[in-house]
Amino acid sequence: MLLQDPNLSVWLYAHPVDMRKQFDGLAALAQSKLKRPANSGELFVFINKRRTYIKILYYSRGGYCLWSKRLEQGQFHRVNGDEDKLSLNWAQLQCLIEGINWQKAPQNKRYVR
Repeated sequence: MLLQDPNLSVWLYAHPVDMRKQFDGLAALAQSKLKRPANSGELFVFINKRRTYIKILYYSRGGYCLWSKRLEQGQFHRVNGDEDKLSLNWAQLQCLIEGINWQKAPQNKRYVR
C-alpha cells in the first residue's frame, strides 16, 4: 500500500526512465540525478518514455518499496518544468496517478477578503 502522508516529500524525475530498472537502479538514480538520499523516506517518481508506466520508489521500515502502474490505454500527462527534478505535493501525485492534469485545469474564482 502506498503511504498516505500529505506532508511527505515527492520528487518526480523529469526525464524518461528505462522501466527494467528495479530497486537498486532507481535508488541510484535518486541519489545521482535527484541528489537526494534514496533511503530518506521520500517518494521518488519515475515515468517511462512512452508515459505508459510509472514507478514510485520509497524507503520504509528497513527496506525499499516499489509501487508501479502500467496503463492499458492512454498516457500519464507530461508535467511542465525546467529542471531534472520536480517537487510535487500529495494532491499532485494523486492527480498524476489518476490521469488528471492539474496544470491545465481551469482555476475558478474564489472570494478573497
